[in-house]
Amino acid sequence: MRIGFGYDSHRLAEGRRLIIGGVQIPFEKGLAGHSDADVLCHAITDAIIGALGLGDIGKHFPDSDPQWKDAVSTELLKYILELVRMNGYSVAWVDTTIIAERPKIAPFIDAIRESLSGTGIPPGNINIKAKTNEGMGFIGRGEGIAAYAVCLLEKI
Repeated sequence: MRIGFGYDSHRLAEGRRLIIGGVQIPFEKGLAGHSDADVLCHAITDAIIGALGLGDIGKHFPDSDPQWKDAVSTELLKYILELVRMNGYSVAWVDTTIIAERPKIAPFIDAIRESLSGTGIPPGNINIKAKTNEGMGFIGRGEGIAAYAVCLLEKI
């Protein structure tokens, strides 16, 4: 078995859609980034890459490469899940935490889990939690959103 840890954060910005876990969430701002800035998919992807011992998300999808401009993060996650299979592993478990002051994420958790199951992570193998930052820091001030993920891979 192998374990990996991932983290991502993005600034909230006008004129962007808010995409978390492949789900568009109604909000007046979205996350700024080179891709769709999906913090949850990025954290999960980084956790899986870490468990495989293959660097980090920036190594595989550098923001300096125009190929990844406006990339759909669920597609990046699918690519990394194919690397999991090619390396002889399967995703045994993924646990995540999304931290956002606003909007409330909890009403979207089932839709996010369903969206992520479309990437190849079995819906029974992922847990999604949503928290606020109690008004503290850049998240608490409503300047951005962050996500953490841990994954467990098992040899098949």
